[in-house]
Amino acid sequence: MAGHSHWAGIKHKKGKTDKQRSRIFSKLSKEITVAAKIGSQDPETNFRLRHAIQMAKNSNMPKNNIERAINRSRFDENINYESIRYEGFGPEKIAVIIETLTDNKNRTVSDIRSTFSKAGGNMAESGAVAWQFQQKGVIVIDVDEDKAEDLAMIAIDAGAEDFETYDGTLHVYSIPTSLMDIRSSLSDNNAAIASTELSMIPSNTIMLESGKAVQTLRLLDTLEDLDDVQKVYSNADFPEDALESFQSG
Repeated sequence: MAGHSHWAGIKHKKGKTDKQRSRIFSKLSKEITVAAKIGSQDPETNFRLRHAIQMAKNSNMPKNNIERAINRSRFDENINYESIRYEGFGPEKIAVIIETLTDNKNRTVSDIRSTFSKAGGNMAESGAVAWQFQQKGVIVIDVDEDKAEDLAMIAIDAGAEDFETYDGTLHVYSIPTSLMDIRSSLSDNNAAIASTELSMIPSNTIMLESGKAVQTLRLLDTLEDLDDVQKVYSNADFPEDALESFQSG
């Protein structure tokens, strides 16, 4: 799971400008509204909504924004988003999964195809790369090295399947339905939880050489910035010098 940790780590460290933060809030609001519209508006009985709200809190989205997004599901009858997953290949045949919420499939496909093409990649048929991933719950905790194992054992006792440490963080992996229970147990033990999410974890990762790594990081970042794209996953792993070059750029 090292590839996931490297990508999660770089996203976690990379500073967000006001413009980036506004874009993130827009995507989170869309997910909350759609989750509330297709299910209960009570997060206790609607897992998708509960998860969307938690993601918003992870990103420090104001409470008023969250409430407005939920209310919009009641009052805006024109909301008609589809959840569509696209797949593709990046440089060196890196597998990429893109999750979208869109009200215009033609626009979304065109934007994604163009982004792949400019980065030396291409879109793929449904199922071409998804078999290489599993959906998992992922909790990232800021932790001192001497306390990581104790928190990991608490997570395992609460239902976690696996864990790893990376650059001052503990990454805990679980089946999706155990995610919130594990988070609750960690919170009860004063864990400094940095993020909680459902993610697509690759079964195996591919380590890229520096040039291709930076090219791939830019592709993933550009895909994430598209208005209709909610999440992007890949099976790429990156050398430290490429991560530093991407951060500094």
